[in-house]
Amino acid sequence: MAQIKITLVRGLTARKPNQVKTVKALGLTKRNSSVVKDDNDSIRGMIETISHMIKVEEV
Repeated sequence: MAQIKITLVRGLTARKPNQVKTVKALGLTKRNSSVVKDDNDSIRGMIETISHMIKVEEV
């Protein structure tokens, strides 16, 4: 299965509560932290919610 690397490039200050919860659910803790996740529909939905705060790369 394909995997994607998600990097948080913007901070969580003054963000909507659902965006903060989505970032935490992905396992991102602070700026410039990265996680590698399987590429599936649920992860893609989370990425779409916070797309303006992250950078996504194929692994």
